[in-house]
Amino acid sequence: MTSNAGGSREAAHDGPFVERAGDLTVSGRMRGVGASPHAVESPLIVALHGGTYSSAYFDVPGYSLIDHAGALGLPIIALDRPGYGETTPLTPENATVAGNAERLDAILGEVWKRHGAGRSGLFLVGHSIGGAIAVSIAARRPAWPLVGIAVSGVGLVTPPESLDHWSALPQIPMIDLPAEVKDQVMFGPEWTFAPDMPSRSHVADAPVPRAELIDIVTTWHGSARDIASRVQVPVHYRQGEFDRLWITDADQVAGFGAAFSASPHVDAALYRCAGHCIDFHRLGLAFQLEQLAFALRSARLL
Repeated sequence: MTSNAGGSREAAHDGPFVERAGDLTVSGRMRGVGASPHAVESPLIVALHGGTYSSAYFDVPGYSLIDHAGALGLPIIALDRPGYGETTPLTPENATVAGNAERLDAILGEVWKRHGAGRSGLFLVGHSIGGAIAVSIAARRPAWPLVGIAVSGVGLVTPPESLDHWSALPQIPMIDLPAEVKDQVMFGPEWTFAPDMPSRSHVADAPVPRAELIDIVTTWHGSARDIASRVQVPVHYRQGEFDRLWITDADQVAGFGAAFSASPHVDAALYRCAGHCIDFHRLGLAFQLEQLAFALRSARLL
């Protein structure tokens, strides 16, 4: 990514992109980036998808965080994490939450240099493994101006059978989970999502690095509270009531929220009537508007 630190504005760009960030390739999709900000408090929003989805997770027609941010005049970039899309992969041993956080910290520095001129800072949205990575990036206290994070689909403890399930997967670097398997765990009861789901979400399906799945059910458990305690920016946290990938109840959500002990503001709550992928449920729009409103508030809280 070519530096734009001097503050000159480029033409607004919408749609998929592939760019260079030093020696790395980065892909994703963006909306309203390069457009003149409505106000100095307007942040640049960057979204990090979870495992088994690409950046298209945030741009499924009818459920698009990118569309909703664009309608509000908020610039947004959804990145393909390492190993997804055209983004340069990590080695299998480094395809972990910590490895992603280190790599993306550097990439986001380049994103800010190119696209941050005139913005109040960068706000991270992270879902599932992307949420754990967003927390880990914030805990690193990056050199670029992070103003807040919004995470969902991640918690403190996964069900005990999760490790057995993921460990039974083939010993290959990338796993392509069948859509019918994903549908069973990514969604709540049928009444929580519209008839066009889950099928509509499959446009965002992608192979996942096996190491990610193992890491999130092993290393993350022991380190989540410590990592969260080092975050010093505002935190918005939501966990779906019917999340089947995490042990989810009010006490777990409160416990994770309390772990952000150095944050100036934490808004943590159990999100009723939704499963793991809250965005794809009937209340997805309300959820995304909460995240976008929090991004605007965070730009004024620091």
